[in-house]
Parts: sequence; C-alpha cells; structure tokens
Amino acid sequence: MAKVFAYNMPRAAKSISKESEITSTDTLTSNITKPLSLMARLNFADETLPVGDVKVERKMKKTLAAHYFSNLQTNKLHRKAAEWFPIIEPILAAYGIPEDFKYMPLVESGLHSGVSPKGAAGFWQFMPGTARTYGLKVNSKVDERNNLRKSTIAAAKYIKDLYNTFDSWTLVAAAYNVGDGHMKRQINRQNQDNYFKMRLNSETGGYVYKLISMKQIVENPSHYGYTAPRTLLAFNAGKEEHKNSE
Repeated sequence: MAKVFAYNMPRAAKSISKESEITSTDTLTSNITKPLSLMARLNFADETLPVGDVKVERKMKKTLAAHYFSNLQTNKLHRKAAEWFPIIEPILAAYGIPEDFKYMPLVESGLHSGVSPKGAAGFWQFMPGTARTYGLKVNSKVDERNNLRKSTIAAAKYIKDLYNTFDSWTLVAAAYNVGDGHMKRQINRQNQDNYFKMRLNSETGGYVYKLISMKQIVENPSHYGYTAPRTLLAFNAGKEEHKNSE
C-alpha cells in the first residue's frame, strides 16, 4: 500500500499542476478582450449602430465608401473643419448639445454653398421661417444664416428644442433634416422610435449615416485617403492634451 501511495503521489502532483496550468491559461484567455469592430465603434452622440444588423452595416459601409477621398477628390472639408470647429464647439457645449453635431454644417453646406431649391441657406441650411423663429435676421438687406456664430447659436437652440421633443440625438438629427412634424408622424405611423430601424425617405434615412461618415473622415483622415491641414491636427492634439489633463 505504501508503495502504491508513494508511486501515485508524483503522478497526482503532476495532474494537479497540469490542471492549474489549464485553469490559469483559461483565465488569462478569458481576460483578453478582442478589439471592437469598426461597426461596433461607430456612433453619433454616443448612440451606436445596432450591431449585427446586416442591412445597417451594409448601408454604413456604402456611405463611408462614398466619402473616401478617391470619390470626393477634395480636402476642403478638413480645411473648413479647422476653420469652423473652434467657433462651433464652445457654442454647442454652452447649450448642452453633443459635440458630434459640429459635423452637421459639413454635411449641410461643407461641400455645397448657396441656397437650396427649397430655400434653405447658410452654414446650417436654415429655412427662412425657422431662422427667424430662432432669432436670425433674414430679409432683402441681411441674411444672418451666413453668419457662422449667430447661425450656430440659432441651431443650438433649435436642436435643444428638438431633443426635448424626441429624446434621442439620432432622431433629432433626422428631424433637423426632414422637419419635426414629419418625423413625429413617421414615429406614430410606424410605431418605431429607433432611427436605424425606421423606414424614411432616402435623404433622411441616410442623413445620420452621412454624419457618422463625416465624423470618421475628419477624425481619421489618412485612413480614408485625406490629408488633414496642420491647423486641424494641432486643434485635435490640443483637445486630446486637455482631456488627458482632466
């Protein structure tokens, strides 16, 4: 018996040692988290895409591809971002509006200027009536829709009012594009208040995707074939330093 016991002890020790190695390895493996996919990281005002929705992912990838430098052939978006953001960001912050809304003027008027066929104009593409409602002068002599600071203040007030109605930043962006009345009707008709799951006209249905794409190419220009101006790079670097010091 003593011989059997003495013979089995080393084997038992080895077995225990092996089991502990496996457990240790399993624990280490389970603690290693895989990096999130691009789709999982994309968001607008911290509202994320529904991960795993093939239709949404396909649409997002298509919109991102449309914003590659090879398709747009312009770096002026980054030049405008460097010029506009230092004015826009503090105004949005003062009104409690998420910073991602700074990309809206780039989508609205960054690639095109002038008055739309419907009569919208300026950095934030306000219709005359809405502009006046939010304190902008629009007449034959002056059009404050073309004043970046004043129109941004008006936009911030409008966006804040929209959020009080819809309680979702993606729905706010969609309502900004199509009008709050139309958006309310669609929500009631479809009994759905998730922007990514709603059936909307092509322009409004793609609007938030465009905002997310604009955010991506401004924040990661080299990945999409752009060269950001030094002023924007310095501006973003300064913001990162400020965040790290907080």
